[in-house]
Amino acid sequence: MKLGIIGLGRMGANIARRLMDAGHECVVFDANADTVATLGDDGAQTAASLDELVEALPAPRAIWLMLPAGDVTEQTVETLKGKLSSDDVLIDGGNANFKDDVRRAESLQEAGIHYIDVGVSGGVWGRERGYCLMIGGEQNVVDRLDPIFETLAPGVGDIDKTPRRETRDPRVEQGYMYCGPNGSGHFVKMVHNGIEYGMMQAFAEGFDILKSRGKEELPDNMRYDLELADIAELWRRGSVISSWLLDLTSIALAEDNDLEQYTGKVNDSGEGRWTIEAAIEEAVPANVLSAALFTRFRSRSDNTYGEKLLSAMRKQFGGHVETPPDASSK
Repeated sequence: MKLGIIGLGRMGANIARRLMDAGHECVVFDANADTVATLGDDGAQTAASLDELVEALPAPRAIWLMLPAGDVTEQTVETLKGKLSSDDVLIDGGNANFKDDVRRAESLQEAGIHYIDVGVSGGVWGRERGYCLMIGGEQNVVDRLDPIFETLAPGVGDIDKTPRRETRDPRVEQGYMYCGPNGSGHFVKMVHNGIEYGMMQAFAEGFDILKSRGKEELPDNMRYDLELADIAELWRRGSVISSWLLDLTSIALAEDNDLEQYTGKVNDSGEGRWTIEAAIEEAVPANVLSAALFTRFRSRSDNTYGEKLLSAMRKQFGGHVETPPDASSK
């Protein structure tokens, strides 16, 4: 298939590369001309403007947005609404608020344009490992784009084959899923990220406890100088808490056991807040997820080893780079 991709950041560029690796054609555009040129060298057809990208695609067109949530996505959707034709499809693969998806879908429907929201998990490793996709929109339109989603997803061979119940949607076993109408894809991804906050916080607090066991004020016979990188590597091998996040934790600790390159000031990209807002709307208790979010807020004024590990995990899976501490703070 031939697909337009707008937004060539950490994930957008690798989405294009994974598609092209499988034989799909990509027409790419980004505000950064150097990034566009790099994708051109990798085999993409480049566009110098949104008009040029739209003109390069056959009808019915399919365009994937991989832009930050907020104004830039809003403006791009509105601009494309005036350039696309009936039966074209606009896919938002960024981390949008699901309520914005519902509104945008209704607005685009007035012009006969389809809107698909896709929650994408896989970070900077997605080109190699594939992307877990959570998809919302009109099911017949999603089915039309299935070759794109199937290529981006990890595939059966890359997923844990531990027996599970039979799923309603066989695509789940390949790493992607049709979740329901507009907004449902990003709603599922939003909660996924809220859970991610909680899991990361648990690892961070646990390793903080392990490291603190070496404090001098503890009794000599109860003070341990533990090798944290080795413990992370050990737990990856058959323990009940083994996971990709633990894999990434092990990588980060192997690179820098003391995490001196990290400030421990941990940002949040929106989905954690939206998850808590949804919990409030639904009157669902979310103690762990709320605490994990609030810890990120607090980390911006006072930092622990555990929060440095949160920063390290974010860098490993998403390429999020924190401001390095100055020499006096080490």
